[in-house]
Amino acid sequence: MGFFIMLGVMVGIGINQPRGTSIKTWCYGYLAISVVFDVLVVLALLFQISWLTELLLGISAGAATGLAIHVAHHISEVGEHGKGSGNNKPKGIFGF
Repeated sequence: MGFFIMLGVMVGIGINQPRGTSIKTWCYGYLAISVVFDVLVVLALLFQISWLTELLLGISAGAATGLAIHVAHHISEVGEHGKGSGNNKPKGIFGF
């Protein structure tokens, strides 16, 4: 469940580029998400809240998948630069 929550949030705000916001606001959004996540992890571990710990585990998996998509986007950009700039293919939901 947490996996889909985080992946949905990351797709919603834009994994590779901001959706409807400035890059500065986008970065602050990612920072806010990570700080809230860290606080929740500390609370879940201190008070031994198993359902929250399991949810946060899923959320971290979703974040890792989002990071993998982000890295794949950069890898595909590097590949496109090597092939030339004649590729006008539209980008998909994940940005590549």
